[in-house]
Amino acid sequence: MTSRPDRVDDAPADTYDTDEPSADGEPTYAADEHDNDGDQMQLEERQALRRVPGLSTELQDVSEVEYRQLRLERVVLIGVWTEGTAANAENSLRELAALAETAGSQVLDALIQRRVRPDASTYVGSGKARELADVVASTGADTVVADGELTPGQLVHLEEVVKVKVIDRTALILDIFAQHASSREGKAQVELAQMQYMLPRLRGWGQSMSRQAGGRVAGGGGMGTRGPGETKIETDRRRIGLRMARLRRELKEMVKARETQRHSRRSQAVPSVAIAGYTNAGKSSILNRLTGAGALVENALFATLDPTVRRNETPDGLRYTLTDTVGFVRHLPHQLVEAFRSTLEEIGDADLVLHVVDASDPDPFAQIAAVRGVLADVGSGDLREVVVVNKADVADPVVVAQLRHAEPTAVVVSARTGAGMAELEQVIAGSLPRPDGAFDVLLPYDRGDLLSRLHDDGEIDTLEHGGDGTHVVGRVMPELAAELAPYGR
Repeated sequence: MTSRPDRVDDAPADTYDTDEPSADGEPTYAADEHDNDGDQMQLEERQALRRVPGLSTELQDVSEVEYRQLRLERVVLIGVWTEGTAANAENSLRELAALAETAGSQVLDALIQRRVRPDASTYVGSGKARELADVVASTGADTVVADGELTPGQLVHLEEVVKVKVIDRTALILDIFAQHASSREGKAQVELAQMQYMLPRLRGWGQSMSRQAGGRVAGGGGMGTRGPGETKIETDRRRIGLRMARLRRELKEMVKARETQRHSRRSQAVPSVAIAGYTNAGKSSILNRLTGAGALVENALFATLDPTVRRNETPDGLRYTLTDTVGFVRHLPHQLVEAFRSTLEEIGDADLVLHVVDASDPDPFAQIAAVRGVLADVGSGDLREVVVVNKADVADPVVVAQLRHAEPTAVVVSARTGAGMAELEQVIAGSLPRPDGAFDVLLPYDRGDLLSRLHDDGEIDTLEHGGDGTHVVGRVMPELAAELAPYGR
């Protein structure tokens, strides 16, 4: 049974990091924001590579295409509402629209169908599929995006009905990651995730994909029917498998390098803070506001893929590192979670997690649940967490009050205006581990390196210079205390 289509016409909510667009469509920035965010050269480079709509090379008869590169242009969205409220279903479709626009497409229309479960054949019922085909034809769309992960059979059968390319939410997210990946590790992680997704979905039509039998064929085929014994699709599967194995080896080497960097930071006894949260919640803006890092800030989902690590100090002088990590989303593809596991481990090694929440989102509580679910998947669910309610300047005060009630220790801030940032800095200072290893040492003058580390990473109570060296009393982290042991008094 199908319902009347519920059209989702509202554009995605205004994002936080930009002012109103200028006449040419480009976002404008306030002076203080620009100072915090730096020159944003990476943003200009990314925008220069935006896809140009209307330049499609896809064939009308999709059955003629064997392997097609994902290319989004003019799209219609389709979702199946199986549980929850109608508002939740519409919010999910609005998020899908934001994902599609981030990928460089133009969203023309959106339909929702109420069902107990998705149809096993075409994702939506046969009547809704025909209705979707009519909408595609009337709007001139060349792609349908489904708000869920479709099976290979559902993809094929729905394409046969709508006569245009069909992709699902997972493929869309993977496409955005492919566009935004910049580092060697990020590109390898995205490619591995794409191949894991693609492998069971390889398909084709015609004789090039049919099995070539070798030897005596059942049924009396005999001469003329013998062939190489391996289909084109099997060859592609084998090549993809080899490429995946190579990527895993490369990523394993990159993981070693990342672990070496983390070990170096830990050996220096520097506390670490990780910024985690939903995509486009303003994590990079908070990093820039706290450190002046100039990290990429964009009005887009998944703008940050590669971790950005910056050194910072608490108001009382304690040094720590601050790491900006990849954002999360509802139904984050498991391929990405696995491929980005080494990157997400940056969160697991942190002493404190700043969980950034977009208070202006239609459903910030769903954001919190989605982020905590992913953190639990990668083994980081039991870390010390401070919820940072961001975008308070544009959020509904009632929603902010509800978030405060649900998360009593939350800090309400606005990275755009700077409101609440001083309180956040004090909370960070009070949440980080403090030096607790007491020491009383006489450092010779040729160990100025140790004295410098005591100033940077320890708390010094007394310091006196004498004829034999420098007498220092104070507290440090256990790792540094072990290095000071030979000079104890």
